[in-house]
Amino acid sequence: MTRRNFDGKVVVITGAAGGLGRALAHAYATAGARVAALDRDAAGAEALVAELRSRKRQALAIACDVTDFAACERAMAAVLASFGRVDVLINNAGISHRSAYRRTDPAVTRRVMEVNFFGSVHCTRAALDALLASRGLIIVISSVAGFAPLIARTAYAAAKHALHGFFDSLRSELADDGVDVLMVCPSFIATGIDKNALGGDGAAVRHAQQIVGVRAQPEDIAAQVLRAAERGKRLLLPGRTSKLAWWVSRIAPAYYARAMARRLRGEMR
Repeated sequence: MTRRNFDGKVVVITGAAGGLGRALAHAYATAGARVAALDRDAAGAEALVAELRSRKRQALAIACDVTDFAACERAMAAVLASFGRVDVLINNAGISHRSAYRRTDPAVTRRVMEVNFFGSVHCTRAALDALLASRGLIIVISSVAGFAPLIARTAYAAAKHALHGFFDSLRSELADDGVDVLMVCPSFIATGIDKNALGGDGAAVRHAQQIVGVRAQPEDIAAQVLRAAERGKRLLLPGRTSKLAWWVSRIAPAYYARAMARRLRGEMR
């Protein structure tokens, strides 16, 4: 199988201003890519681009709310106007919530779905013609919650599960056109997503996050994503916890659900 080379390619990253998005931007820039950093946080995206340009890398910052399809179309048009192509789209933007469903406002569920699922759908549709022209790659940052249950995060798990249904199906549609899809399912990462999580009332969650295993560093996950993309992988389970969750949730799903619920019961607030 021919390995993908990202030198000179154009990589669009959503949610690029911090955490994993920032680490992905640096990883792909180091590989020689031109990076388009999309984020609602315009100042954060500009700061990232300033860092990349200080390293003599080509980069572009674009303010974009992925829940707004028209904004996604404008963002991709800006990328094409500046760089002329899109070779890789990394759907990374996301938010979380931590609350028992019976105490979660329906608006919170809708918000999480809008960002985590429809944000990826919007950006993919907006970039699709360019990706078809370049025979490009779509990378989707999912989660262990995309294939296994996660207590007190019903909307988050629903959005991540939906990503798999959508993008596994889209991969089948695009296979003959040379466009690949890579699903990435990390466990807990040391990013700001836990600090910005919503509570059941829609306000910032007030209690500390409980986790299983050890938090991965975003730079390590980004390096693994880059290697998986180079090798044409369809699924990446970065780290021991995600690999263990994959197999146990399939071999002994009831046991997995009970063990996970015991470890994270404190999130049921």
